Amino acid sequence: MNPAPRVAIIGAGIAGLSCATHLVQHGCTVNLFDKSRGPSGRMSTRRGEGWQCDHGAQYFTARSPEFRAEVARWQAAGAAAPWPARLAVLGEHDARVPDAALQRFVGTPRMTAPARLLARQLSLATQTTISGLERDEAGWRLASVEHGPLGQRFDSVVLAVPAPQAVPLLGAAPALAAIAAGARMRACWALMLRYAEPLALPFDAAFVNSGPLRWVARDSSKPGRHAPDTWLLHACAAWSEDRLEQAPETVATALLEAFAAFGACAPDSWSAHRWRYADTEPAIDRGHVLDAALGIGLCGDWLNGGKVEGAWLSGRALAAAMLAAP
Repeated sequence: MNPAPRVAIIGAGIAGLSCATHLVQHGCTVNLFDKSRGPSGRMSTRRGEGWQCDHGAQYFTARSPEFRAEVARWQAAGAAAPWPARLAVLGEHDARVPDAALQRFVGTPRMTAPARLLARQLSLATQTTISGLERDEAGWRLASVEHGPLGQRFDSVVLAVPAPQAVPLLGAAPALAAIAAGARMRACWALMLRYAEPLALPFDAAFVNSGPLRWVARDSSKPGRHAPDTWLLHACAAWSEDRLEQAPETVATALLEAFAAFGACAPDSWSAHRWRYADTEPAIDRGHVLDAALGIGLCGDWLNGGKVEGAWLSGRALAAAMLAAP
């Protein structure tokens, strides 16, 4: 009997978790590695004393039959729920108008919940920053910043990380390195606001089509949240790129001024987070990439049009391709 294929997956966001789940279901031995303290990637939630705020992905939709079934499983497990937000469009209304009929979902009680549900049955090493990949006749060997060379050998490796983070690890796969290097990923500043009293604004979330902001949301309006009034502001990509290295205080001053123009008052406190790799422009629709001869593949939302659903489908498609490869 042949031994189970051994697969290393770098990155425990939704794409990596989806890929790992599908491979394990089909008999592979999978080890996940992530530099963070837990799974979720950009489906992240910042937590503090008496408050929380989703500061990455704000919601997700489910259009494909496969992902609709997956979201239903998350709902049955209590890890996701619909978010019937009161939506608005601020600024230039012709630029973007939300689909009022579209059902939007969030993780419950926080956006990290679906990732934690998926990771529960997987082997995941957190706080392990993979810094090198080497391949020889025995397979792939990984090295990490924290632990040096890892003892395991793997038949295949999956990189489920943003494209710029994948490039330095792809020295043994120049064709894949070129694909990752060609992806243009953009930054996004996120600002989390806390209020002792609810803001008297006539919406729970809004697409913003002018100025530095592109999205604002009352995070505490999402199902399963019980914190004080908490808001999330996302800056637009071009504005964020131009101010990538500015101090958080400078960024916060500008974003709070823009939010005040829509009727908001100053928060009691705030926290900022800089996402260096928030989205891809232009969007890439390759789905996934696999070099079956080398035993290495790429997956992630950056390869599949962005969004949570794109990430999940990308990871699942790569796993299917790996299982079908000779």
